[in-house]
Amino acid sequence: MSKEASYEDAKLVLELYDLRREAEMRKARNFLAQFSPNSADDVMKTLYGFTTPESAWLRQVLSYWEMAASLINRGVLHEGLAEDNLGEMWFVYAKFKPFLKELREAMKSPTFLQTVEKFVEGTPERRLRVQEMLARLAEFKKMMAGRATAAD
Repeated sequence: MSKEASYEDAKLVLELYDLRREAEMRKARNFLAQFSPNSADDVMKTLYGFTTPESAWLRQVLSYWEMAASLINRGVLHEGLAEDNLGEMWFVYAKFKPFLKELREAMKSPTFLQTVEKFVEGTPERRLRVQEMLARLAEFKKMMAGRATAAD
């Protein structure tokens, strides 16, 4: 990080937060929080179900975080403020990391989620945070599977 965070950086973080509170974006984020793909095929079915709300929500969340990461990667938004305040980006990235190579090949899009990847994998500390998020998501998946089994 080459500069101190500025007032403009802080305003942009708050604006990004406000965008996440918009009604349709909340639906999209809620969907993604519950979306638990087990394969690239699960992701592809949702992405390419263009007439479904789930497809729209998934594309909305992914494009939002690609946009936010672009602002960081291009130096518009202070990296430290992003690390401190945009933790949901790691959550979103971790959902798709296990399938990224396969998704990029299937979609013929080598740049799919690449902007987010560049930021969240950009330093050893950020890579550790990715690994921690992957571990948390695995634990969450086990917990949810246990609840589903108990409910049967």
